[in-house]
Amino acid sequence: MQNTRYDADRWLLPDRRAAVEWCRERNRHGIKGVLDVLGKYSLDAGQVDRMSRAVVSTIGDIERNSINASVSVKLSTIGAAYDRDMCRRKALNICNAGARRRRGIELDMEGKSLVGFTIHTAIECLGEGTPVTLTLQAYLDRTPADVEKAIQRGLRVRLVKGTYLGDVSDFSEVARRLKESVERYSQAGLPFCLGTHDPQIIAWARELQIDRRLLEFGFLKGLADQTMLALASEGRQVAEYMPFGREGEAYVLRRTAYLRMLAGIGRAPAP
Repeated sequence: MQNTRYDADRWLLPDRRAAVEWCRERNRHGIKGVLDVLGKYSLDAGQVDRMSRAVVSTIGDIERNSINASVSVKLSTIGAAYDRDMCRRKALNICNAGARRRRGIELDMEGKSLVGFTIHTAIECLGEGTPVTLTLQAYLDRTPADVEKAIQRGLRVRLVKGTYLGDVSDFSEVARRLKESVERYSQAGLPFCLGTHDPQIIAWARELQIDRRLLEFGFLKGLADQTMLALASEGRQVAEYMPFGREGEAYVLRRTAYLRMLAGIGRAPAP
């Protein structure tokens, strides 16, 4: 039987205090944290309020502990499946809290049904003067157009392959699309993050002729420790996603499924 507790220990942290301490240690090696309060779809106002308060409280903890970290938010956890107007208000409140404390807010991307709403919310937050990072997934056909929209708005983005159900599943084609998005953002001269554990794409990105202040390499806790430390030692921007909390079962299952998929096609993540 699979040791689910071991898997959880690899991929996530038990609570906010542990996340702060993990981030503090990573900061000593030049690695930024991206803290995420794990949660399920919020389906009533009480759940929305509790999750929103938890996110704002995490921003406060980051400030009080003087750690280098941003906060990631999935809109489904703050009401996207319950009341989208409420969700937008909560997202604006969270982004305002981040702006007041000069801490970054990152809107994570989920399944297809939430892509348009997430992009619209990111643009709305930016329009209110609260900077935000938006995740865009290479395996969606709409992403090239979304990249252009983000560039026009001056949005910072996190470019990833995608972990839900996309329009394209061929590994090589998704990798090609991701590289195209990276090249487009590089040409635009805007800051962005490349979130990948693909050793070939990481090696390719290392050779890009781009100002290192514009490119951040993003990783998940539980993967690519050697690569993260090596990039940070080169003076590159590196961030590690650090989810925490008791609602991590679905997240752990996605991570283990990802490793099984790679093994099935004879590939492995960066060491």
